[in-house]
Amino acid sequence: MDLLHDAEAALCPPNEPGAEIPNGAAGHYLLGLIYRYTDRRRSAIQHFQQALSLDPLMWCAYEELCVLGAAEDASSVFGEAAVLCIQKQCLHNRFENLHTLNDDLNSASARNNNPDDVRSRQSKQAQINNLRDIPTNYHGQVNLGGPASQIANGSSNISFYNTPSPVAAQNLQLSAIAPPPLCRNTQQNGSSLNSLGTDSSRSTVNSIIQAPRRKFVDEGKLRKISGRLFSDSGPRRSSRLAGEAGANTNASGAGAANNGTTNSTKYLGGSKLNSITFRSMAVRKGQSFANENIDEGIQNEAFDDSRSNASLSVSSSSPSSDNRTLEQGATKSVGGSLTNDAKIINGASEILGLLRILGEGFRLSCLFRCQDALDVYHKLPYKHYSTGWVLSQVGKVYFELVDYLEADRAFSLARHASPHSLEGMDVYSTVLYHLKEDMKLSYLAQELISTDRLAPQSWCAMGNCYSLQKDHETALKNFQRAVQLNPRFAYAHTLCGHEYVALEDFENGIKSYQSALRVDSRHYNSWYGLGMIYLRQEKFEFSEHHFRMAFQINPRSSVVMSYLGTSLHALKRSEDAMMMMEKAILADKKNPLPMYQKANILVSLERLDEALQVLEELKEYAPRESSVYALMGKIYKRRYMHEKAMLHFGLALDLKPSAADVATIKAAIEKLHVPDEIEDNL
Repeated sequence: MDLLHDAEAALCPPNEPGAEIPNGAAGHYLLGLIYRYTDRRRSAIQHFQQALSLDPLMWCAYEELCVLGAAEDASSVFGEAAVLCIQKQCLHNRFENLHTLNDDLNSASARNNNPDDVRSRQSKQAQINNLRDIPTNYHGQVNLGGPASQIANGSSNISFYNTPSPVAAQNLQLSAIAPPPLCRNTQQNGSSLNSLGTDSSRSTVNSIIQAPRRKFVDEGKLRKISGRLFSDSGPRRSSRLAGEAGANTNASGAGAANNGTTNSTKYLGGSKLNSITFRSMAVRKGQSFANENIDEGIQNEAFDDSRSNASLSVSSSSPSSDNRTLEQGATKSVGGSLTNDAKIINGASEILGLLRILGEGFRLSCLFRCQDALDVYHKLPYKHYSTGWVLSQVGKVYFELVDYLEADRAFSLARHASPHSLEGMDVYSTVLYHLKEDMKLSYLAQELISTDRLAPQSWCAMGNCYSLQKDHETALKNFQRAVQLNPRFAYAHTLCGHEYVALEDFENGIKSYQSALRVDSRHYNSWYGLGMIYLRQEKFEFSEHHFRMAFQINPRSSVVMSYLGTSLHALKRSEDAMMMMEKAILADKKNPLPMYQKANILVSLERLDEALQVLEELKEYAPRESSVYALMGKIYKRRYMHEKAMLHFGLALDLKPSAADVATIKAAIEKLHVPDEIEDNL
C-alpha cells in the first residue's frame, strides 16, 4: 500500500523507542526495506545485517545488501557461524520440547496422587469388566501406539524443522463421525465375560461384535475412506473370536498412553475405554472390513501379522505405569532429537555451501566484477547452474560485459528452464534490442504480456520492441506503463530517460534519470544517461561529475570510462583523458569506442603518427565503422596526403554513415585542397 510511515510506526512505535522489533528476522527485514525506500541507507544496512544474524538462511536480506553494495563475503555470512546459529536454534527448540514433557510428567503425577481420581478409576474398571461386546468391527488385540498418538500427545521427538503429518487430524475426524453404538449381549448375572481385572496394569478384551445398525454416516463410504487412507499391507489372517482370553499380552502402560487421545482425555476417565473410543481405534487402525454380515451384524476382521503380538490394553492407570510411560517417551524423544539434530546440521551445511556459491556470485555481479562472478557461477553443479534464476544472472553478467551473443544464449536457456519467470527479462529485451533481433524481441514481448501483463518487465520488453522500430513515442508510453505498475522499478525510469533523449526532450529525460536514482542510487545507467545529456549540452563539468559517479559504481565499464575520458578531454585535461582511455581499452579490447576517442585525443595533441597507428589497429576490430575512415582522412589531409585522404573519405561515405556525418565528410572533401591556415580563418 506504500504507507511506509505507518508501517514503520507499526514496527517501531514512537512512544516505545526501546521496544524490540517484532517477529525477529522478518521484522528487521521489513524495517530494512522501509529504510531503503525512504533513502536511509545506513539504517537499512544495519537491519538487513541484523536479520541475517538472526536467521542465516534469509536469502532476501543478503540479496538486499548486495543491491546496496554493502554485502560481506558470502563465505563469512554463510560460514561456520551460520551453522552454529542453526544448531543453537535446534537445541533451543529441543529443550523447549523437553520442558513441555516435564510439565506433562508433573501433571500426570499430580493426577495419579489424587485419591478421588484413584477411586474413580477403580469404579470405571468395574464397569469395563461388565462389557460383553465391543461395538466395533475389530477382533483380537491391538497396539494403540503409533505416529498419530505421538502427534496428538505433543511428543517432542518431532523436530522443529519437520512438517507434521496430517494423519493425526484425519484420524480424529474419522473417529468423531463414528456413531455411539449400543452395548448388547452382556451377561445377565452381571459377571464378567473374561477375567479382565486380574492385573491392575493390563487387561485383555475379547468379545463378539454385534454392533447395531444405527447409521449416522453411510458405513460403506466409511469403509472406503478408511481403506483408502489407512489400508495396511502385508499378510493377513482371520482372528479367532474367543481363543485368546487367557493369552499373555505385551501391552503395558505405554499402549494406554499412546491411544491417540490427549493426555487430559486419558486421565479424565481412568482406564475406561467407551464404545466411541474403540470405534475410533478401529477406524484409526485402518483395518479392512471382510465378510461382514450386514443383516446379522456379525463381522469378521482381517488382522495384520505384523501386529499380531499387540493387544488392546486397558490400563488401570496406576501412577507408576503412567510415569514410566512418559519417561520412556522422554528417552525416545531425546534420542530422536539427537538424530534429528545431526540431520539438520548436515542439511544446513549443504544448503549453506550452496548459498556461499550463489551469494558470492550475486555479490560480485552487483559489484560489477563480472568475470569473477562468471567464474563463481561456473562452480555450481549442473543441476543448479541450469536453473532459470542462475542462467538469468549469467545473462545479466554477459550483458554488462557487452557480450550480447552470450547473453542471448544464457537468457534463452533461462526461458527454456523457467518459461513463466520474469527474472531478468527486461535486460533480455535490451540485449535483443542491441542485437537488432526485432522478430525475437517482438515474440518475447508478446510472451511476457500473455504471462503477466501487470509486470513492469513485460512492458519494458514491449517498449524496447517499439524503440527498435524508431517509434519512440509509443515506446515511451510502454515504459511509462511499467513505471505506473511499479514506481520502484529503476530500470523503467532509465528507459523512459533514453526515449526522452531520443526525442531530444532533455528536460524530461533528466527528470526520469533522477527518478531512477531516487529509487536506486547505485543504478549507474542513470548516472551515465545524465552525463550524456550534459555532454550534448556542452556542460562538461556536469558531464564529468555524472560520468565519474557512474565510474565509481561500475569501475569496469569500458563505455563509462570512454565517455569520462571524453569529458576530461573537453575540459582540456588531456593527460587524464589519455589515462582513462588506456583503462577503457584494457577493460574491453573489443570495444572500438575508447580506441577511437584515444585517436581523437592524439590528433588534438598533434601526435598524428600515433593516431594513425591506433586507427589502423582499430580497422581490424571495426572494419565497417565509417567514423574511423573519416578520421583517417582528416589526418592524411593534415599531412597533405590528399590522395589517401580522398580515398578514406570515399570509403567512409560508402559505409552509409548518418546524415550528420555525411554532411561533415562532404564538407571535408570540398575543403580538401584548402590549406589548413585558410580553412581555420574561414
